[in-house]
Amino acid sequence: MDRRNCSSLTEFIFLGITDNTENKVILFTMFLLVYLIILLANLEMMILIRMDHQLHTTMMDPQLHTPMYFFLSHLSFCDLCYSTAIGPKMLVDLFAKNKSISIHGCALQFLVFCIFADCECLLVAVMAYDRYKAISSPLLYAVSMSSRVCSLLMAGVYLVGVADALIHTTLAFRLCFCGSNEINHFFCDVPPLLLISCSDTQVNELVIFTIFVFIELSTISGVFVSYCYIILSVLKIHSPEGKFKAFSICTSHLTVVAIFQGTMLFMYFTPSSSYYLDQDKMTSLFYTLVIPMLNPLIYSLRNKDVKEALEKLKNKWL
Repeated sequence: MDRRNCSSLTEFIFLGITDNTENKVILFTMFLLVYLIILLANLEMMILIRMDHQLHTTMMDPQLHTPMYFFLSHLSFCDLCYSTAIGPKMLVDLFAKNKSISIHGCALQFLVFCIFADCECLLVAVMAYDRYKAISSPLLYAVSMSSRVCSLLMAGVYLVGVADALIHTTLAFRLCFCGSNEINHFFCDVPPLLLISCSDTQVNELVIFTIFVFIELSTISGVFVSYCYIILSVLKIHSPEGKFKAFSICTSHLTVVAIFQGTMLFMYFTPSSSYYLDQDKMTSLFYTLVIPMLNPLIYSLRNKDVKEALEKLKNKWL
């Protein structure tokens, strides 16, 4: 479409989660509690890992100075960033009469969300590779997963996340919106934006599908191959205690992978004929708020090292 025929749209209006006034108080209380847990749990995890690293530099006894916790701190950072891009605005809009967002604010919200959601998706594959190296070759683990290697892996994760987000954001906000500016959602996501565009969105849909399939296949393949090697390595361990310890190291990560990837696949691989906006909003709530809350809880509640490091820091400061 000739962009000269596009309207000079300056803002979008969110229709939000619900119009039911009675439910708004309950939803606000629940989502506020969830968001506070996200802030506290992820910040605590990041600070705990950082302070434990400082203990290592002072030659004390660190618990979390390993590549796994380096990646875990970045996982918490990603959770914190993309939930913060959406959570506060959603909470305000529950009671706001005017649920508007500027077109630039919408683009920024989606850009931040897309960057860190993509990074988290790729990061779980990197963490699976780290677990494979730790279990299959423990004596060479410090060499194969050196600080330089870990930094390069994270740089690659962020580079892919930023590139993907810029592609989607640029394509989405070059579309024409010459009709309604009401988005039937609670944040700026591409599928609801495509529904209100009066441009041809086939290119956008093709790019979304292609990149999403590439990232998902890369992630799932990486996790699957890593855990195949992990299982083979564990089977070579003769003692039952050793096998149990090796598998217990991976349970938290597998739980996070199953929850996050299962939700993303359900969200974006649902056939268009069965695409329901209300169902889409409920699924979006799960991966934008619930998963960032669950991740640090899963790792802290099921991880002995995290508990011991937390206890040491409490004893040091109290």
